[in-house]
Amino acid sequence: MSELNPERWEKLWRVAAKKFTPSEYFHQLVVMYSEPHRRYHNQHHIADCLAEFDHVRSFAVDPTAVELAIWFHDAVYDPRAGDNEERSAELAKHWLKEFHADVLLADAVGRLVLATKQHDGSMHGDAPLLVDVDLSILGQPPERFWEYERQIREEYVWVDELVFASKRAEILKGFLARERIYQTDFFFHSLEVQARENLKASVQRLSAARVD
Repeated sequence: MSELNPERWEKLWRVAAKKFTPSEYFHQLVVMYSEPHRRYHNQHHIADCLAEFDHVRSFAVDPTAVELAIWFHDAVYDPRAGDNEERSAELAKHWLKEFHADVLLADAVGRLVLATKQHDGSMHGDAPLLVDVDLSILGQPPERFWEYERQIREEYVWVDELVFASKRAEILKGFLARERIYQTDFFFHSLEVQARENLKASVQRLSAARVD
């Protein structure tokens, strides 16, 4: 599994803020993404998203904003809370403003992070691309997808099995009800079919768990 790269962080920050950010900021993010309750929403997820983004960087209107949003979009993650994205967006904007990054860049990063809450592609011109990167896990080969499903369950280990199965199935059915899971053509053509197969299989398994 991949981990976050401090050299990549430094390179990105030099572009965003025109200066190097102290290493403790990188390490602070790593500590946040290494919290023990995280099984999926950890630094490996961020590193995987960055790798996905590398394939589609040329499609981004503001690649710097998108990459920063990837780094920050799950910085705050408490499965019991409902304001994780808002707090993650505020952290990103605070750090960018502290280092005198462009105000428009900080605002764009904040809106992009918020777009991942409801997978809303309307919040920024690059939001569809970021959302698709974040959801790329849904279209991975079955072995990886089932690992992801197990990881999500572990993050909600405190939730009753029947309640979890019902709520999780509801979320996945919501994706299946969309005309397209992926908003950009690149991800639609490369992952849509596999994502729908994965989601249907998971819904069936969750439904069986509720019956049992």
